Amino acid sequence: MLKLEGVSAGYGGTEIIRNVTLEVNRGEVVTIVGANGAGKTTTLRTICGIIKPTAGKIEFEGKPINGLRSDQIVNVGITMVPEGRQLFPYISVKDNLLMGAFKKSARGVAAQRLEEVLEIFPRVRERLTQQAGSLSGGEQQMVAIARGLMSNPAMLMFDEPSLGLSPLLVSQVFDVIDRIVSLGMTVLIVEQNIVHTLKIANRGYVLENGEVTLTGTGKELLENPQIRKAYLGI
Repeated sequence: MLKLEGVSAGYGGTEIIRNVTLEVNRGEVVTIVGANGAGKTTTLRTICGIIKPTAGKIEFEGKPINGLRSDQIVNVGITMVPEGRQLFPYISVKDNLLMGAFKKSARGVAAQRLEEVLEIFPRVRERLTQQAGSLSGGEQQMVAIARGLMSNPAMLMFDEPSLGLSPLLVSQVFDVIDRIVSLGMTVLIVEQNIVHTLKIANRGYVLENGEVTLTGTGKELLENPQIRKAYLGI
């Protein structure tokens, strides 16, 4: 479904990721793990078109997307739930959700899609009329995920969904992601919480200093002595 081959990218002439090759197949959960500054978020932003690659190619559903704008990439079926949630704090939860249905193919069915999404997030339904900024961190993360689903994506990307949340809320967020996956969604997730993300991942890639240094199934990586020592302190 998604393929990166030899992709390099960065900011202002500084290369952050180098020769990154990875793929996500339909129906999979694939994770990118690594330390702060390893290039995980840069990889997602490059896929989304926020950053233009300086080398390599990116394909989605067999077609190149390297040169597309971010809004065009949303239109082909890729949506990202960004780090830090990035909601509009002074408008209602409902209006935040409807902002997720801005692409042309989603606008006409926004009301139907909203009802489908709220079936997954009953707590969000209870908060529809509140300002998004008045919600707790965990509730805001649920709204951010729900907003991502409003575009009816073929693939959903998560950038650090557990960032800043308590351990209980982290578990709840991953339960929601697991449910979304059970409904057939393809997921690419960047996450520092190695244990949670590798438990739900079919496959994973380890990024170190902008390069893929290790890949395997979620179970293989979770049991890898190198990973356990470097990221779990075991």
